Amino acid sequence: MQELLDHPAVQGGLAPFVTALIVAELLRRLRLSGLAIIAGFAITVYLVSGFSFEPLTSSRKIVLLGLLSALLGLALSRFNWRPLHLILAIAGGIAAVWMALRILQQQDMTNMLLWGSGCALYVGWLIFWMDTLHESPVRAGSAGMALGLGTGASALLGASALLGQFGLALGAAASAYLLLQAISNSRLPCGRSFTLPLSLIAGLTGCLAVLTAQLPWYALTVLAGIPLAAKIPVSEKTGLWLQSLLLSIVTLACAAGAIYITWYVAGAPPF
Repeated sequence: MQELLDHPAVQGGLAPFVTALIVAELLRRLRLSGLAIIAGFAITVYLVSGFSFEPLTSSRKIVLLGLLSALLGLALSRFNWRPLHLILAIAGGIAAVWMALRILQQQDMTNMLLWGSGCALYVGWLIFWMDTLHESPVRAGSAGMALGLGTGASALLGASALLGQFGLALGAAASAYLLLQAISNSRLPCGRSFTLPLSLIAGLTGCLAVLTAQLPWYALTVLAGIPLAAKIPVSEKTGLWLQSLLLSIVTLACAAGAIYITWYVAGAPPF
């Protein structure tokens, strides 16, 4: 059994998928199905590295910020104040700089400002646009699946197994969330408890893969288009399975583009 749990495909794929599927269904009546995303991510963290935060490395900061963002998203799910998109984006940008601070401090001033502002912009962008989907569970699920799988697969090709599993766990959890809606033909509760940790963790993971692995920074510009791709017009009269399919095709195309760019630059992973 332990040998099975130690398999990367179980840790970053099957375990978060099954966990998210169970959590989304069990919490449906409480309108907390959005917590499926952090539940899937948390099980992967537990299986891969545990929840030790000492020393507080950049990857452990991602875990810590992800858990805290789920709590914040839960608290803010009932707020529809329009400027909240921007406030959360700015806060996410600050979190990105804090996550990468030790790495950035090893650079000269020009590169430190350039990479720091780039990370802040990317994470803030994802948070802003994913937040506009927090009341659209099918669109959020499709975007989350593509963003997680695209980030995870790109990080793996960029030679970071841990960051790859972080991203793939998000993609697997979002896939379970989306699949449950398609099968039941009914929308699940979403909210910021889904979109905020998803966008923050995916954004931070992508940035760290650029700074410490071989993920080309311009692959992130393709991933950044996923939340926008999820906003394409789709008739609400069509069944949820068809909406899910159409939105998944468009968003996964962006993910595939980022994966191809990384493969072209970095080649096959060395593991």
